[in-house]
Amino acid sequence: MPLHPRTCSLLYSISCLLDALDGLAARHFQQSTKFGAVLDMVTDRCTTACLLVFLASAFPRWSIVFQGLISLDLASHYMHMYATLSMGGSGQSHKKVDESRSWVLKQYYSNNAVLFTFCAMNELFFIALYLLSFSSPLLSPTLLKSPDSPTSLTPGTPAAPKPSMLFTSPWSAGAMEYARANKMDSTVPWILACVSFPVMFGKQIINVIQLVKASKWLAEGDKNARRQQGLTRRKTKAKKNA
Repeated sequence: MPLHPRTCSLLYSISCLLDALDGLAARHFQQSTKFGAVLDMVTDRCTTACLLVFLASAFPRWSIVFQGLISLDLASHYMHMYATLSMGGSGQSHKKVDESRSWVLKQYYSNNAVLFTFCAMNELFFIALYLLSFSSPLLSPTLLKSPDSPTSLTPGTPAAPKPSMLFTSPWSAGAMEYARANKMDSTVPWILACVSFPVMFGKQIINVIQLVKASKWLAEGDKNARRQQGLTRRKTKAKKNA
């Protein structure tokens, strides 16, 4: 990620496309399993988190935003998966959502085209930001400065790393790739970022809805369990005695 933006973007994109195909392959060969469903979600979360961690270091002023996105992504999917397994039964898929519980999540998980579009555009936006960190002086002002020019940034920070921290030789393969990366044109990444941003933003809204609905579902389960154990009645009696 730090040295080969073109190669990284290509491999990351291929990984995202294969992620959409593995479920189809599992269903076609009748190899769908609970382990596969959980592994698929966990792998997605880890992949996105890795990219967001790099973006947090590439844009340190916006690191709290990327940290929030990582937290929201992990929390919402974990709560949804746990609520589905504990409240809906061990055999229920996390993609099977009752419309009465959430119409938005029902449309999101039941329509493969909608699910693929939101996930693909979400990843596309972050890939575009990743490429812009190498090509856009607007987002990365250090691209405008040569290594010998004075800068107000503290050397050694993520925004202005010391050359010796990255490469032992200015003619190394990594240094040459970094130089080529800085000459990347930012037009296409900007277009991709602008086109995919609305869908990415919508995906975060869906994550919030998913987190809230799963939390309420688990709370309902706790409430019913306490009622069955008589804990609510004891609390009521204690109030009357007081």
